[in-house]
Amino acid sequence: MATLLMVESWVQSTGLALPPLLRELGHDYILFTKDPALYPDVDGERHPVVRGADEVIVVDTNDRAAMTGAVIGIVCRRRIDGVLTTCDYYLDAVAELGRMLGLAGASPDIMRRAVRKDAVRTVLKRAGLPGPRFAVAATWDDALAGAADLGFPLVAKPVDLNSGTSVHLVDGEAALKDAFYEVTGVERNTRDQPLARRLLLEEVLRGPEVSVEAVTIAGRTTVLGITGKSVTPSFVEAGHVFPAPLPAAVAADVTEHVRAALSAIGYTHGLSHTELRLTPAGPRIVEINPRQGGGYVFDLVRTVTGVDPLALLVDLALGRAPELDLRPAGTAAVAFVLAPVDGIVTGVDGRDELDSNPAVARWQLDVPGPVRRPRDNNDRVGHVLAVDPDGDRAGELAATAVGSLTLRLAGGDVVTPLPIGV
Repeated sequence: MATLLMVESWVQSTGLALPPLLRELGHDYILFTKDPALYPDVDGERHPVVRGADEVIVVDTNDRAAMTGAVIGIVCRRRIDGVLTTCDYYLDAVAELGRMLGLAGASPDIMRRAVRKDAVRTVLKRAGLPGPRFAVAATWDDALAGAADLGFPLVAKPVDLNSGTSVHLVDGEAALKDAFYEVTGVERNTRDQPLARRLLLEEVLRGPEVSVEAVTIAGRTTVLGITGKSVTPSFVEAGHVFPAPLPAAVAADVTEHVRAALSAIGYTHGLSHTELRLTPAGPRIVEINPRQGGGYVFDLVRTVTGVDPLALLVDLALGRAPELDLRPAGTAAVAFVLAPVDGIVTGVDGRDELDSNPAVARWQLDVPGPVRRPRDNNDRVGHVLAVDPDGDRAGELAATAVGSLTLRLAGGDVVTPLPIGV
């Protein structure tokens, strides 16, 4: 048995899955959290992140000195074998604590670079990797100058947020102004950390979107597979299918492009989830995420290959060489339930059919309650995970299952979820 230090967590997805996995693997963990109330009860019980912890230590997880002091207090009485998190906002803190303890982990400097979208763009450009032209705006004049150079339309996004938050397709100066003041007007993220308040402007990349799920150990990157993605016009991820139905030559190009990008930013240790567009000129990086894929992508990888990315996360934290016996079989897909309008959902019809559908491995609906037309990846009413163990129809099966649902709204309207093309 090993003891891990978990520095915060995501609330959904990986946050729900990692705590029971740690117990299944025979490990315990100590949770560092600024506030246990960040993790709401699930099905009438404490959130798994809190419930599964051997100890819960309340400490300001945004204060490195405070966490260092808390770690010293722990190691005086028990051993810490590894440090980890599933939450992007604490990846650099985990790297720093791991280095302080002499444990396996990524370089703090490299991790700080990897989580900044503007820094990654700069490094990839210097390395000569083809990508979209871009500009970074700290002032409105910067934004105007960047847009004049790049031309409309363009993509505007914050340099240090995730989940598709505040990502905009900008088609003119008025939309640019809205995006600029939205991004620069927010001082802190959802975990009360200060933001850079800079807007990244990029040429629009045209083509299907995919993500590459990989693990890097001692600088050597192994690709676990490529995920196909359905993305709305507002850049919200509507569904994922694994593996993506790509010709072998395209998959090889994508794989090598990602290996080159990870090498360029100096990434030598950890999981990665790299998003790309397959443009007519070849694969182009959308962004690099130095962690496991969210949105249940980790579940799809585990289902199809037999290798669990969250188990790899644990092995990497413990300094163990993980087993990578990939045996892909069939396809798996997740389709998200996205409301077509803003409103309040009072009920959902079609649940019984999900239960009786042999292709549906799992489903979840977070209703009744308020919903809105999706603006980022947090605007999901629920999800359906489907499996085709011997074929390539999982994406179609998941999308069809979501399309069979109807949402009943306060006021009497009945609507179907947004269509999904996974």
